[in-house]
Amino acid sequence: MKRLSIIIAIVVVVLGGVLWFVNGTHGGQTQKHNKLHVVATNSIIGNMVEEVAGNKVELYTIVPRGTDPHEYEPRPQDVSTTQEADVLFHNGLNLETGGSGWFKKMYQNAGKKNNKEVYSVSTGVVAKHLTDAGKEDELDPHAWLDIQNGIKYVKNIEKVLIDKDPDNGDTYKKNAQAYIAKLTDLDKSAKTKFNDIPENKKVLVTSEGAFKYFSAAYGVKPAFIWEINTESQGTPEQMKQVLAKIRASEVKSLFLESSVSPKAMEKVSKETGLSIYSKIYTDSLAKKGTNGDTYYSMMKWNLDKIAEGMAK
Repeated sequence: MKRLSIIIAIVVVVLGGVLWFVNGTHGGQTQKHNKLHVVATNSIIGNMVEEVAGNKVELYTIVPRGTDPHEYEPRPQDVSTTQEADVLFHNGLNLETGGSGWFKKMYQNAGKKNNKEVYSVSTGVVAKHLTDAGKEDELDPHAWLDIQNGIKYVKNIEKVLIDKDPDNGDTYKKNAQAYIAKLTDLDKSAKTKFNDIPENKKVLVTSEGAFKYFSAAYGVKPAFIWEINTESQGTPEQMKQVLAKIRASEVKSLFLESSVSPKAMEKVSKETGLSIYSKIYTDSLAKKGTNGDTYYSMMKWNLDKIAEGMAK
């Protein structure tokens, strides 16, 4: 009996050691599966989450880079990932919930609720409205094109992540502070740059009227063919209006957004003799590894190219 007791004791010790080894070796794997599961509706918001969270969350971005988020058709993977998510970040201001309301339908079908799992990153932004007749009550969603609003997005993301995952709160806070400082420096330098351009040249001609927030922040006047991508694009009346604004100014350059068809702006170029100076980014980041593939580099690219084109 004594010998049997010794054998049992040895077995217990060995098994305990094996279990300790397994848990110690695979603890990181377990922790990985315990990460907060975060979904962002588009690449701009997704990149902001990356900047704040680093590798502390599992991030999934719904709308692919280069795709317009106004009217999007969710894929099966989007639906299943939304169902499993702990946090869903969207722009708000009717970007993904207006029009077809694709995001609202998706998160409601997944049983997710506002301010419980679903959060608008534009909370606290002073919204601008559309200007077309009959649409004055509709919100303009493109608030991120003013860096000060982008900073509000980052602060909202930081707050939610800390609330949901306080164990990593110090990391989120430190990352957000560093990122906000970087964005603030870019914003200040851009405002100085635009102040040096003559007023009669500061007209920003784009396809979509997405630059109202940008224009107010950097002291330029917006001119566009259509107001928002969910409406008709390049109609005769729209062309007539934008051509009149161009001819009443001393604008030297046109700009084409990366996520729209170039046809309408090419017609404007032909009618006016003005060149399309550069592509710029509005609703999506550029492909990874190229200029404009982060929110910071997208805004820097836009600010630099627009200022250069206006100063010609």
